[in-house]
Amino acid sequence: MGSAFAAVDCGTNSTRVLVADAAGHPLARQMRITRLGQGVDEHGHLHRDAIARTVAAVEEFRAVMDSYDVGRARLVVTSAGRDAADTAVLLSALTAASGTQAELIAGADEGRFAFAGAVHDLAPDQGPYLVVDIGGGSTELVCGPPPVVRSLDIGCVRLTERFLGGDPPGPASVAAAAAVACEAVRAAVADAPALATARRMIGLAGTVSTLAAMSQELTQYDRDRVHHFVLSRRAVRDWWDVLAAESVEERTRHLGLEPGRADVILGGAVVLATVMEELDFDECLVSEADLLDGLILSMI
Repeated sequence: MGSAFAAVDCGTNSTRVLVADAAGHPLARQMRITRLGQGVDEHGHLHRDAIARTVAAVEEFRAVMDSYDVGRARLVVTSAGRDAADTAVLLSALTAASGTQAELIAGADEGRFAFAGAVHDLAPDQGPYLVVDIGGGSTELVCGPPPVVRSLDIGCVRLTERFLGGDPPGPASVAAAAAVACEAVRAAVADAPALATARRMIGLAGTVSTLAAMSQELTQYDRDRVHHFVLSRRAVRDWWDVLAAESVEERTRHLGLEPGRADVILGGAVVLATVMEELDFDECLVSEADLLDGLILSMI
């Protein structure tokens, strides 16, 4: 059996893989925009094309894992799988494509893994931390240590499909999306007051890293410049205003924004800005260590 480890995350918007050595040091990271959550919020079922895209990405990642002689792996499905009635079909296909038993994980578990990955290389005395993991279908808020988790049914794809389908969306649609995000965050804090005790906020996933890349006008992804970049509340709100006034095509002209995220980036910015405003954080520390890293740690 090989000595390397691998983690695969089949999310609502993207499918990702991380391969690490026996000490947890990253060997390879890859991501594909697969939009597994296409139409799930409206119909409650996985689109067959979305399943096919995700399975194709996992087959590609299986070859990457084989090239590093991976001996142990975990593959998880998150929000889109939790919402769909036919997830068993997806899990079976992913298991066959990867050679690893696919797992459907709860939002609380997703949050705990993400928290573990995000704070692993941070000083404990700088906490408690609030980790904000903005996915396509859900957003996990985790404060700790020890981690207190709340999973919210707001994400960049879900808000886009519900409210932000206009090109560009009108002010009323953006306001409706913001109101839903605000209500969700307030309800989470009312249910778990510990979320409001954090000293520092850490933002994870595609929305946050993309806003960091856009803020630096990166012509190509540079993990060293994105990881631990600091986004200000003002900058996030400015991006909200800019993106809300643009069509999807106009958004693609921003350096640092992948075309596959152009239609959903506004929804993610609304979630991030809302969390910062409701919990009164002036800054968000961007982390490229997240759920995948937490899954790797769970195996080592």
